[in-house]
Amino acid sequence: MGLLRITRTPLVTVNAHASVMDAVRTMHEEHIGAIAVVDNSRLIGIFSERDLMNRVVLQRRDPDNTRVGDVMTSPVITIQRSSTADDALKLMDEKHIRHLPVVTTDGNLAGMLSIRSLLHEKVEELRDQLDSLEAYFTADGSGG
Repeated sequence: MGLLRITRTPLVTVNAHASVMDAVRTMHEEHIGAIAVVDNSRLIGIFSERDLMNRVVLQRRDPDNTRVGDVMTSPVITIQRSSTADDALKLMDEKHIRHLPVVTTDGNLAGMLSIRSLLHEKVEELRDQLDSLEAYFTADGSGG
């Protein structure tokens, strides 16, 4: 299963010079918990709800006058496009993160994974496996 199939489309990004308030508005409108920060389409950071709480609210910064680039998480933990969903889940669990940018071999941003979308995909996969097993064990063919 390709990782890009699970990523949110279209990809939502923000420039490092954007205000925190602009990023938060975009996140609210798009119903996302993190946004990729790019410079000339190159991933340079990630701004998440956790960054908002820890680096803006707790430090009493003005979201209208604070640049995303000043409070984003950087460097960013990423995963290669060729990796599996299981690889992504394992990495997110180990690093205690809920959003994971997917990058191409040359480092360009290709998509953004959320723990929610990965877990949803995993549940569907397990449901399909269970259905197959139930069908196998309940089949009553000749000689059954």
